[in-house]
Amino acid sequence: MLATFVIFLREGIEASMIVAVLLAYLDKIGQRRHFRDIFVGCALAIVLATGGGIVAYVTIRAYAGSRVQTIFETCTYLLAAAVLTYMTVWMRVHARSISRELRERTERALERGERFGLGFLAFQAVGREGLETAVFTLAIVFAAGTGSHFALLGGGLGLAVALAVAFSIYRLGKRLDLGRFFSVLGAVLMIFAAGLLADAAENMQQLGWVKVLTHQLWNSTGVLSEDSALGDVFHSLFGYADRPTVLQAIVYVGFLAVVLVAFKMVSVHQRTGAATAPPAPSSVDRSSSQTDLSAS
Repeated sequence: MLATFVIFLREGIEASMIVAVLLAYLDKIGQRRHFRDIFVGCALAIVLATGGGIVAYVTIRAYAGSRVQTIFETCTYLLAAAVLTYMTVWMRVHARSISRELRERTERALERGERFGLGFLAFQAVGREGLETAVFTLAIVFAAGTGSHFALLGGGLGLAVALAVAFSIYRLGKRLDLGRFFSVLGAVLMIFAAGLLADAAENMQQLGWVKVLTHQLWNSTGVLSEDSALGDVFHSLFGYADRPTVLQAIVYVGFLAVVLVAFKMVSVHQRTGAATAPPAPSSVDRSSSQTDLSAS
């Protein structure tokens, strides 16, 4: 429940932030008549992502307990971890320019007179976040094993909070430190990704695909079992394993070390770029680290 809450909160705010930028810009230039195109694109994207997730879940549940399910779960873990990492790094790199880029793409669509282009812009943004969320949710549900209804409840709560935040940004003019927000949630999601990769490593060893580093490091089932309520929370949030192998530990720690170095390099690059770049006119764009979408 906590894991899906954070996932839906993060993805929901990113998607709604993009939509809010589009709507605010259309409102500013007197093109509110195109709001409908944005909403249609968002609705189609949500239907696609939700339908795809449900079909994938129902299909794989038909093979419950089989080798096919284990293989599918392993692929889902790997895909979810890869997408989590990519989107987190991408947001750290592009957070400062995303508002300007969206306005430029909106202007190009309006210049060509393409209502389809505006709708597709919203569809693309929301659809990407929706499909990512579907993959993450499948991975979390498979990793948890039981209590999938709690995972869905957490997702619903996270989405509700995300929409409330987006509404306050767009309608009430509240200011949100998006740079810090995405940095904190990005760090949490990287811990999720490390746990998913460790689960994938465990599955690959069980499938016989990887036959090295299978020695068990410890057995803490008597202290905190993964099957317990608290153990399930720690497993979903932090990748806790009560009987981890050497490979699982190496994958978990190694991934976090690589991500930490990558984040540090991105931060250094951004500081260097900001120090060498000429000052931009204040009327052109606001820094996304302190964004006021209602003014944009």
